[in-house]
Amino acid sequence: MQFSATQIALLINGKIEGDPNATVSSFGKIEEAKAGQLAFLANPKYEEFLYHTSASVVIINNDLELKHPIASTLIRVPDAYTAFAALLTKYQEMQQQQLSGRQDPSYVASTAKIGEQVYIGAFVYIGENVTIGDHTKLYPGVFIGDNAKIGSGTVLHPGVKIYHHCEVGNQVIIHGGTVIGADGFGFAPQQDGSYQKVPQIGNVVIEDRVEIGANTCIDRATMGSTLIKAGAKLDNMIQIAHNVEVGNFTVIAAQTGISGSTKLGKNVMIGGQAGIAGHLQVGDGAKINAQSGLGKNLKPGQSVTGSPAYDYGQAIRAQSTARNLPEIEKRLRELEALVKKLSAYTSSGDQG
Repeated sequence: MQFSATQIALLINGKIEGDPNATVSSFGKIEEAKAGQLAFLANPKYEEFLYHTSASVVIINNDLELKHPIASTLIRVPDAYTAFAALLTKYQEMQQQQLSGRQDPSYVASTAKIGEQVYIGAFVYIGENVTIGDHTKLYPGVFIGDNAKIGSGTVLHPGVKIYHHCEVGNQVIIHGGTVIGADGFGFAPQQDGSYQKVPQIGNVVIEDRVEIGANTCIDRATMGSTLIKAGAKLDNMIQIAHNVEVGNFTVIAAQTGISGSTKLGKNVMIGGQAGIAGHLQVGDGAKINAQSGLGKNLKPGQSVTGSPAYDYGQAIRAQSTARNLPEIEKRLRELEALVKKLSAYTSSGDQG
């Protein structure tokens, strides 16, 4: 597919500087783009590449003041990164629109209700009483269990597993290998030291416009629902335990584990490899630094780091102090020696 600078500017509401008829057919990074490619510049660290790039069209911020002449056609927008993301989304949608129909071999139960223009890839399994909305894409190897519901415009990438009775909203993206609705980790300890499995009879509900990375696991609730609210973004290889709630627009980085029944507010930010204990309340806008171990509730807007996690500002000061401990110890010993000398001098003076 080929697009002109004029067409691109219309899509992202940008202003053209240069040749409006310049065309591109692919994307490239600003530092290595070639003729016929579209690039963008958002980070000032990469500005030097703008003056040497071979990209035919470059998207830049409105407030960028040029230091040298540029051969490329420019499209100015308020936020180049956001505009480029929107453009990539449009491009991806056009590519996906080419996918439609049902590939064989695949299995669709006779009681399933399939919407309009749904793509069902090879080796997809769709169980009894499943509902799938319009324009949804099910890539090869997807499994959807009985009585599950999938919304419209949703994309399930290869190997995604949606267990029975789980619900996935509209415009959701779930990447390959992710499992939604496996049993929560519920076992009752017995007197003989063994564990009795507690049946997990709830489900998982994923609301609209959520994106979930590859190989993430979201367990079904013991009762009720494990809930991922609208707009949340989850990275790869995350574990969400039974009855957890993830608030609107919360973002969670890779390898984080969240224990059962913990409730995350909206706009929470969690760094990679964080571990969060069960039955906690994390307030709106809280921030949990990478590799933190959280064992207590967080107030709205609170930031923590470390294991066990504590106030971010205090933790940074403590880490800074820890790095200076050898020097502090040296100075302390010098002070101790000086105090001894002063004490000895004072004692000798008293005797005199």
